[in-house]
Amino acid sequence: MYMTLTNKPDIREQVLEKGLIFPSDQELAMLILGSGTKYIPVELLAAKVIQVLNASNSETMVAQLLKIKGIGSGKALAIAAAVELGRRRTCHLQALIKHPSDLVPFLRNYSIETKEHFLCATLNGAHEIIQIRVISIGTLNRTIIHPREIFCEALTEHAAAIIVCHTHPSGNCEPSEEDISTTQVLINSAEILGISLLDHIIISRNSYFSFLEHHLLFN
Repeated sequence: MYMTLTNKPDIREQVLEKGLIFPSDQELAMLILGSGTKYIPVELLAAKVIQVLNASNSETMVAQLLKIKGIGSGKALAIAAAVELGRRRTCHLQALIKHPSDLVPFLRNYSIETKEHFLCATLNGAHEIIQIRVISIGTLNRTIIHPREIFCEALTEHAAAIIVCHTHPSGNCEPSEEDISTTQVLINSAEILGISLLDHIIISRNSYFSFLEHHLLFN
């Protein structure tokens, strides 16, 4: 009989209730593993996984995980994939943005989406990224946003500045009249709230358009 997370029934329920910040690293590993083996409970297996993660790098991680009794290739790859996905999704944190092009690499994963995404990057006073969030998702060529949606999190995080971005699935990064008017509304709102709007970037799979670089940010 396999020992599963039912031996500790509160983890999944508490994560669903309180979010992924709640569990310890070991408990997160338990959620990924799902179950232990006939002879090794999932708690012990998860503890060994965390020990390996603390002592390994990306090149040796899978090989070291496979040395743990009870960890096969499927679980080893699932753990390694979770670690890599987490790295990719958080690699932008505290990155310093000096030019619009510095932010573009952190937005590229959204450019492959078939629907238009509108995003906001919040920055601290040193222009380091606090967070990048999806504000709204629209149709193939349009998304609807409101200033309050843009500045809500920026105010909560005490951001000094923001950079907004949206994707053009068509591949053409030239701004529309609506893009230009939306940017003007955001500039006016930013001025009232005391948060700098540093740029509006339009991104596609192969290129980008910066309002700042094209001198289109003005009051």
